[in-house]
Amino acid sequence: MRITGNHVALALEGRLDVRTAADARARLHQAVDGGLGDLVLDLGRLEFWDATGLGVIMGTHRRAGRIGRRLVLRSVPAQLQRLLVATRLHRILAVEGVTVEALGATLPAL
Repeated sequence: MRITGNHVALALEGRLDVRTAADARARLHQAVDGGLGDLVLDLGRLEFWDATGLGVIMGTHRRAGRIGRRLVLRSVPAQLQRLLVATRLHRILAVEGVTVEALGATLPAL
């Protein structure tokens, strides 16, 4: 897992899973605590996340909300978008550009 950026925008690269969760959580919480306004997470190079990684994202979202910030997910890979839609977390998290294909799983057939 590689995280680059600052308290306004971060890019995550690699895998966000049980092995990388503690370091990622610490870095994301540090970014949340150190800034104001939206914190943008670019996930365009994120290869994988598991339930623990998703928990890190949700924990960061809650922490940001408690101090009046908003966590915004940007460039979410299609498979991760589908997971957010399937779990209905796309309704809770601020996700830029959710694709129609990702939403297709929740739309009724005509």
